[in-house]
This record gives sequence, structure tokens and C-alpha cells, in this order.
Amino acid sequence: MLLARFLGPRVWILVAVILAAAILVPLANLALPPDHALHVPSYLVPLWGKYVCYALLALSLDLVWGYVGILSLGHGAFFALGGYAMGMYLMRQIGSRGVYGNPVLPDFMVFLNWKELPWYWLGFDQFWFACLMVVLVPGLLAFVFGFFAFRSRVTGVYLSIITQAMTYALLLAFFRNDMGFGGNNGLTDFKDILGFPIQAASTRAGLFAASCIALAIAVLLVGWITRSKLGKLMIAVRDAESRTRFIGWRPQYVKLFAFTVSGIMAGIAGALYVPQVGIINPGEFAPVNSIEVVVWAAVGGRGTLIGPVIGALLVNYGKTVFTAAAPEFWLFMLGGLFVFVTLVLPRGIVGTIDHGWDALRSIRRAKDAEKDESGGDAQAVPGPAE
Repeated sequence: MLLARFLGPRVWILVAVILAAAILVPLANLALPPDHALHVPSYLVPLWGKYVCYALLALSLDLVWGYVGILSLGHGAFFALGGYAMGMYLMRQIGSRGVYGNPVLPDFMVFLNWKELPWYWLGFDQFWFACLMVVLVPGLLAFVFGFFAFRSRVTGVYLSIITQAMTYALLLAFFRNDMGFGGNNGLTDFKDILGFPIQAASTRAGLFAASCIALAIAVLLVGWITRSKLGKLMIAVRDAESRTRFIGWRPQYVKLFAFTVSGIMAGIAGALYVPQVGIINPGEFAPVNSIEVVVWAAVGGRGTLIGPVIGALLVNYGKTVFTAAAPEFWLFMLGGLFVFVTLVLPRGIVGTIDHGWDALRSIRRAKDAEKDESGGDAQAVPGPAE
């Protein structure tokens, strides 16, 4: 009960909707016949699962941008690293079923005449090890990057440029064939996960449900962090970092905590994304991908918790529709949407609604106060003598 009041009704409503989707969508896909009006086609399940992963990625950005004021243009790097960690596990599960039939080396290594498996691929035949790397690798990169950046007090546009340079450097590195990650083609042709065929409808439904559960847990986690004393300190760092430092706090540690947690969340989103789309390549490191995440958060409303989730779902649904109808104009639409939101809806969809609702409540309170004052004055004035 105390936790419910602490997080607020909005968080619990969002979590309830996400968990309902985790149950209803797989049931509508697996239990209902194809001719049923409520049947969800199998091709939509991984597509919606991809949207959910994007929502988790947008939420991870909102933790640092909306509540700490760190505009990261490199969150695609953490997303891609988590995806590569899961992709390496999926590649090891192929075994002798690859094109070249090598039980140990992936096909691209056989093609490039690699003689043995690189040391950094060892252990990825175990699911628990892959899950550990999904958390550890993006989290470690976020921690190391944040430690040096925040200790040096790099802020504003300079920090944004550095984060974008980081993801671009990783893009160039992973494009190289000698890195051992598949080069330009990346990792693909996955067969199964935990022994289940990855193309099976039941597996895709399970991955969708897992993505929804991860998003629900992330919403609860971010809600708890932002509403705690630490969350208030994060907002103080965002709004007045110098004052926060002058009264004895160390803003760099607050930023480092938020940035590390955010990087881990983005890595988990990437790990859930890869088995549903069936491929991971260096294109996921592209700076434009990280910029799109910023657009999702801005459209939905940064610093609102629910806004980035809504923004990611709406923008990516629009992307699916408009890239099919007018693919040559999609990037112009995306840029125009960002400009529109910046100029007309700077608080985003949810932020604008909240602001309007607060304004209405202020007006009602002012009117009620005026009524109370006028009523009190009327009672104080004596009536005419009879």
C-alpha cells in the first residue's frame, strides 16, 4: 500500500497495461484461430516486441535526460552492445547447423579462415553468461565513460558530442572483419534460444512477453528512483548543479549512477531486440539511431516517465506506416516532427497534457478561493433593519 502511494497511480496504470499486453497478445496469437476478429497475426508479434524494446530504450534515456539533464546522443551504443552479447550467444547455439558445419566457429569465422574461437567468445555458449555480459558490458562502458566525463565536468552540448563520438567510434570498430563480430554483415541466421526454435510462434510470443515484463520492471525501477530522495537530488542536479555542489553534494556521482543504470537498461533492451528481429550489425551503432531515441523521448515528454514509452510506440508505429507508404520522405517527416515538438510542444505530449491539467486546477482553485472570500464578505455585511 505504501509502495503504491509512493509510486503514484500513473506508474501502476502503465505497469498494468504493459503486463496486460504481455498476457493478451500471446493469447490472441496462439489461442485464437486465424479467422477470429481478435487474432493477432504472427508477423505482428515480433514487430510489437520491437516497439516494446524501443520503449525500454527510450525510458533509459529519459532517466538521464529527463531527470538529470544529460542529453546523451550515444545510447544506441549501449543498446547495440547488449544486442551483440545476446547475438553471440545465439550464434554459439547454431553449432554444426551452420552453412560450413563447424560445431564451434560461426560461419563468418570459417569464411575468414579463423582457426580458433577468440577468447572473448568463450562462455557465450551458456545463457547465464550471455545475460551477465548483457548487463556488464554496457554498464561497464557507461561507468568508465561517465566517470571520466563527469569528473572533468563536461556538460551540455560538449557532452552530447562526446557521446555521439563514442558510438561512432564503436560503429567503425565493429565494421572491421578482424574484430571478430561479423563485420558489416553482423550476426544473423539464428536457430534457437534456450532450445526453442526462434522462428516458432510460441517462442516469439514468449519473447514479446519477456520484453513487456522487462519494460514493466524498468518502469517500476525508474519510478522508484525518481520519486526517492535520490530522485529529488537528481532533479536538483538537473536544475541547479552549481547550487547542489555548493551545499555539499557531489553531482558527478549522481550523474554517474544514473548514467550507469541507464546504460544497463539500454543493453537489456538490445538483448531482447535481437532475437525478435533476427539480426544485429554495426548499423545499430549509427548516430542517427541514437538521435531517434531523443526524438521519441521529446515527443512523448521527457521527465514524465510515461511519455518516452508513449513516444517510442507512436513514432515507431508511424515509421512502420510511413516507410511503407512514402519511404523517401520518412526522414523529412521525422525531422519535421522533432522541429514541431520543439517549437509547439516543448514539453512533449504527456508534459503538455500535465501542464494544461495543472493550469486548469489552478484556475479552479482561484475561483473557489474567490467564492469563499465573497461568501465570507456577504455574511459579514449586516442586512437592512426591518
